[in-house]
Amino acid sequence: MAERDKPHLIISAAATPADYRPFSHPVDSPPLPAPANRAAHGTKLRGDLQQVEADARARRQDIDITVDGAVEGTYVVFESFPGIEVAIPTLDPRQGSRHPELRSVQEVVVNGDVIERATVFVPDGTMKYFLDRISAYLETASAETTKNSAFLDRIQEIRAATLESLWTDPPQEFPEPEQSVWWEVWLRRRDGREVGRLRRFAQATGLRVGRQTLGFGDRSVVLVYGSVDELSTAVDILDDLAELRRPHDPTHFLAGSPAIEQREWVDELLDRIEGAPQDSPAVCVVDSGVYWEHPLLKTSLDESDCQVANPAWTIRDDRGHGTEMAGLALFGDVGRAAASSGPIRLTHRLESAKILPPPTGQPNNPELFGAVTADALSYVEIEQPQRRRVYSLAVTARWGTIPEADERSPMFGQPSSWSTTLDALAVGRRVSVEEGELTYLQQTDNPNPRLFCVSAGNIQRGKWGDDHLTRSDLEPVEDPAQAWNVLTVGAYTQLDTMADAPPEFVGWTPVASRGELSPVSRTSVTFGRQWPVKPDVVFEGGNVARSPQGTDYDTPPNLQLLTTKATLPTDISSRLFTTTHATSAATAQAAALAAEITARYPSLWPETVRALIVHSAEWTHAMNAQFAADNRKNARVALLRRYGMGVPDLTRATRSASDALTLIAQEVIHPFHDGKMREIHYHELPWPTDILADLGDAPVKLRVTLSYFIEPNPGRRGWHRRYSYASHGLRFDIRRATEGTSDFEKRINRKALAEDESRPPSADDTGEWFFGSRQQQAPGSIHSDIWNGSAADLAQRGVLAVYPVTGWWKENKGRDRSSEGARYALVVSIETPGQDVDIWTPVAQSIGIPVEITT
Repeated sequence: MAERDKPHLIISAAATPADYRPFSHPVDSPPLPAPANRAAHGTKLRGDLQQVEADARARRQDIDITVDGAVEGTYVVFESFPGIEVAIPTLDPRQGSRHPELRSVQEVVVNGDVIERATVFVPDGTMKYFLDRISAYLETASAETTKNSAFLDRIQEIRAATLESLWTDPPQEFPEPEQSVWWEVWLRRRDGREVGRLRRFAQATGLRVGRQTLGFGDRSVVLVYGSVDELSTAVDILDDLAELRRPHDPTHFLAGSPAIEQREWVDELLDRIEGAPQDSPAVCVVDSGVYWEHPLLKTSLDESDCQVANPAWTIRDDRGHGTEMAGLALFGDVGRAAASSGPIRLTHRLESAKILPPPTGQPNNPELFGAVTADALSYVEIEQPQRRRVYSLAVTARWGTIPEADERSPMFGQPSSWSTTLDALAVGRRVSVEEGELTYLQQTDNPNPRLFCVSAGNIQRGKWGDDHLTRSDLEPVEDPAQAWNVLTVGAYTQLDTMADAPPEFVGWTPVASRGELSPVSRTSVTFGRQWPVKPDVVFEGGNVARSPQGTDYDTPPNLQLLTTKATLPTDISSRLFTTTHATSAATAQAAALAAEITARYPSLWPETVRALIVHSAEWTHAMNAQFAADNRKNARVALLRRYGMGVPDLTRATRSASDALTLIAQEVIHPFHDGKMREIHYHELPWPTDILADLGDAPVKLRVTLSYFIEPNPGRRGWHRRYSYASHGLRFDIRRATEGTSDFEKRINRKALAEDESRPPSADDTGEWFFGSRQQQAPGSIHSDIWNGSAADLAQRGVLAVYPVTGWWKENKGRDRSSEGARYALVVSIETPGQDVDIWTPVAQSIGIPVEITT
């Protein structure tokens, strides 16, 4: 492989947009099993529904609470038969100004089958909508075609909703009746007064309402403290309830590490550091604050660039974790910088956004961490509005007490208020604070997309063991790392020697072999298929050691990373170094890489920087051995959910070579119009056709990465069609060697239609792709795959298509923002290993890049 000493080539020529042209085709759908006796089934459902309404009216008569502006009605639960989905469009008709409205959908596993429970609010006077459909069902129960069978054949039971019916977190986490806890209450945004009605209800019932409110499109989120008994009457009084969740608290995951180095190192290192100018990009460390006075940090972090979410807090790091992350975010590898002897020229600066409250010795009231994060970031951006930055978030929260036996809980991977906040901020929504409520405006004249690097979360010490890969596969990434638009970072390790271990670790052995996943790193193997692959990439996160008896596990300093140390009020030493490890450390290094890419290519979007990091990643020898053990594509996808695309590399992310060409395109597509697919992009790539053709059967490698940001829709209402989490999806495909332009366009139109209808992809032409169509079409907002084949074949493949797939933009025409365009980044690379050819120069010349000719 030639030296990577050439810049990547940014393609300025616009893609060719083409109208989507659907092809007629028969749609096959499996028959829906009918109840044994439709007449009896319909009669029971009608009786159930009438009884639910009568009981609700009676309960309201007994409650001496009135909330002005609340609409009287009944919350009703429609439960499906096992393995059958409820008919969501029928449950949410949206007819007229007053109609039944779907509020939430729960998925529960019973005897291995998934049952859906849809909770619908039915305003008084509108129950007729459902009763009329049941009547028509009964009148035609014995006919050849039974009316409304597609709706009612799916329903096993109708019953009154309770507080528990609105709970969309794991059922076993629902609080005990008399237990006072904090609730995350999701409200339907109807007239902007829903929070006020909740506060008036809280005053009447003795509940406590949190200080923050977080707005997402048609939902508002607020924290409420009280018991099940105190909150339960809200089901009969407030029409604003949409769902209930458990607030996530990340503060108890932070722990300090012992210092191992001396101050003289700092003085020597300071003499060799050249700080980045003020107008350079920055990594904003979103954490516990940063000790900005640290000698290694203060030339790159001004006090004015340290912000807090709550003005009552100090800007100082009072936990130590943020300062540890700052050192890695600035230097990438503090140990390597300290051990080196040459000058160190920094390309980026630091900022601090403190989102963790000071430790008080008493439990802190939970916060809406989405609101806290957005609040802190808004202060950072107000201070330096023009600065390009990358956000590093190494603070996570667990999913909760999901039983280990439930290895694929429906909860795993679902969006939370925190992860949705990151997705909304990433796509560029502006934060507006009005009367204490944080609202993400749907439209802004100057969107500001943001790149977040987020840690996958760590496995607790008590679960460490020798079979660490199995344990990692069973431990899902933590909130908010499931966010679609972020770069989720896991940890691997190259640290596998105990030669420098302290005396107390003599005889201990490393758990993970060199190049393997770190024993502390989490994965998305247990995620449902409708959720993205996480982590996206892995960075060094240290190792775990096993005691000689196999009874204990620990993290000796030789298996961790050196970094900067905060001076805490309880610390009487003046040591300036410490060690750290796990996915937090990995995330800070990822942010450093992202900032370096941003510094070298200032015109690149956050979507593009993320694409380059993923595109540059490669699996280690140990990881490749796992892939080689099972060549089935399903097995590869499981390993992808463990390792992501591997370990990124700065050189590959920023430089091409004469025999390794990387092309970058940044485009805007308009996915939909009036509820229909609108546009497909075709990229006529500047292809080294002649050189590839001359290489004939020589093996070459093509890699494609597509990155974009989606608009989130976080309400848990089934995740289908109008309730899809993602506003839109994008996919890519490349022309086959034997395919003409017209045939290629026809195939892409058919493929777009198949994905829009959730039909399985064709197996054609997937054999040369490492993951193939099923993974290329998987959920998420970044897609990467590798093609291996002959140079002659690749020579004929110089046209690539980017096409849309459905999302809530398409299904909600009134909220569709396709006309404003959806950005995407496309990274394409060709490598010709072992071939003495120059594919970079002719392509550079063809797009007008000056090339120095040497003789």
